[in-house]
Order: sequence, then structure tokens, then C-alpha cells
Amino acid sequence: MQEIKIKTNERNEFVDISAQIRAVIRDSNTNSGFCTVYCPHTTAAITINENADPDVTADMLRKLSEMVPAHENYRHSEGNSDAHIKSTLVGNSVQIIIQNGTLMLGTWQGIYFCEFDGPRTRKVWVSIT
Repeated sequence: MQEIKIKTNERNEFVDISAQIRAVIRDSNTNSGFCTVYCPHTTAAITINENADPDVTADMLRKLSEMVPAHENYRHSEGNSDAHIKSTLVGNSVQIIIQNGTLMLGTWQGIYFCEFDGPRTRKVWVSIT
């Protein structure tokens, strides 16, 4: 397992971490297997989606904020219930096939760290099997 650090700059933000994950694969000298990317935070998430057009992640963030507003009649005293809900909706991990030392992502796909309670310094765990 390897840990990567991510610094976010906004309260809600998608950070493309594809290059960092590819570096982990390259450094592991793994030819084939599976790569699991896991987020150990309850107010952040991991997803795979389009990385060619930044409007896609902007639209996703906008829609998530419409569905789960920051200020609602939440009971959680820390004031970040929306972040907990968003992270549950998106999910805390993804698994990607490794073939010939390469992540088997689609042409337009990237791996994203999804920040919902930033800015913060976060970590992501990457495991290769």
C-alpha cells in the first residue's frame, strides 16, 4: 500500500489524481492486477469520470450542491453534514484493472479525489494486487 497526499483549495473540489496513481503503478513494476484507490475520510470521496472537459466536474459539483445544500436543517453540530452526505453518495473507493503496466481507463476517464469539506490536506491510499 502507498499513501499519496492531496492539498485542496476549495470547500467543494474535484482533483484529478490520475498522474499520481499512474506513478504508483509504474513504481510498483506491476504488469497486471488491480489497483484500489481508497479515501479514508468521511467528508471526501473517490470517483472515475471524464477528464477532458472541466465543465463535467463543474456540473457534477453544482448538481451535488443542489441535491445536498450546505445549509439545511442538519443535526450534526460540526456544520459539514452536506459533506458527509456527498461523500456517501459518491463513494470512498474505486478499483481499476492494470494490464501491461497500464491503468485500463477509458479514453476520457480520469481518477478524481472529491473534496466536500475543504480546503484541507488529505490522503489517499493506493493498494495493488
